[in-house]
Amino acid sequence: MTLLEILRQALATFRAHKMRTFLTMFGIVWGIASVILLVGLGRGFSVDQKKHMQTLGKDLVIAWGGRTSSQVGGRAAGREIQLNVDDARLIHEECYSVRNVSPELRRTIPEVSQFNSANRGVVGVWPSYQDFRSLNLSEGRLITEEDEHDARRVVVLGFAANRQLFPGEPSIGAALLIKGMPYTAIGVLAEKKQNSNYDGPDNDYLFAPYAAVARDFPPPEKKGAGITRGWLDDIVFEVADPEEHDAAVLQVRKALGRVHHFDPLDKDAVFIWDTMEGAKLLDKIFGVVTIFFGCVAIVTLCLGGIGVMNIMLVSVTERTREIGTRKALGATKRNILRQFFAESAMLTVVSGILGLGFGVGMCMAMGALPLPDFVPHPIVSPISIIASILTLSLITVTAGMYPAQRAAEMTPVESLRHE
Repeated sequence: MTLLEILRQALATFRAHKMRTFLTMFGIVWGIASVILLVGLGRGFSVDQKKHMQTLGKDLVIAWGGRTSSQVGGRAAGREIQLNVDDARLIHEECYSVRNVSPELRRTIPEVSQFNSANRGVVGVWPSYQDFRSLNLSEGRLITEEDEHDARRVVVLGFAANRQLFPGEPSIGAALLIKGMPYTAIGVLAEKKQNSNYDGPDNDYLFAPYAAVARDFPPPEKKGAGITRGWLDDIVFEVADPEEHDAAVLQVRKALGRVHHFDPLDKDAVFIWDTMEGAKLLDKIFGVVTIFFGCVAIVTLCLGGIGVMNIMLVSVTERTREIGTRKALGATKRNILRQFFAESAMLTVVSGILGLGFGVGMCMAMGALPLPDFVPHPIVSPISIIASILTLSLITVTAGMYPAQRAAEMTPVESLRHE
């Protein structure tokens, strides 16, 4: 019996049992598509979270002052460490593993424009801050080195701050009073979709040159509390090489430890929030989630293969007399084996091709559509396609060979007696 005759008989069998064939194929199609789609969603979650983390800043490290937990140089433990602007200058000058650095002086004070008033946070920063913190303009300009050098009273408005202080009105070049001090709005930030922050969304703040904020709104000096002129809320810096960020952080700790007299390894003396560590943790979490999704999908595909085997066993039972007749007319075990294996292989291979097309198509369609922020854009993974093909090959052999072997082992006499 030629291959063409085998395929023709298989097609005739499928046409005779259309609904059964459709449902059997559907299990495989859905299994293959599930592998591609679920793994794609897992990878999409990971990539989307990385993009959201980048809205906070690029390779960002934030340092706050804390309290020492060990004695150093005869100084008692429990000393309060307060960071100041000289520390930011020290990091800029000495720490070659740091690309950019900026102090942050945050003051929550009243603002008044000719259209509205607010009580939002004003952040004093160096111009470099705007780049590595991913502050993007919608209009106007950013703070420049000249603004910082001359301590100019200029301000860049966050998206929400601009909407409150200048509702529906032009703000570039407009004057506003910040705690009674006249400032000029020079820029408005684009709306920032932020799923992480360390002191509130950037949309809510007003950004001004550090020199101007430190001069006009210095924090009250407190003897014994370490709050003096030059005091900072925190220092933010960008690591030059993300692969060496641990060394860069240790370099900063050593520089600050030398000046403030604490052990660089004392993590309580200076608290560090490292967005790169957060990114690594997210990678691990979503890697596990992706593997879990893939395993669930593979199990679904295997269940589809069990369905194929079950249907083929039913088909063998239903066609017992046909098998006996064919053997009586001279068909060999090999002919019977090839016939039933070919039917099983056709079911799984055609279903697999349809499943691959459906899964890849769904990923591409979802990637092209605008989706809510909480729904990731799936990414087609070559690994998921390879895993699907390998699993499908295994299913083809196991689901087809056993029923075909059972059919081939039937004796003509017993088969013809079957009712």
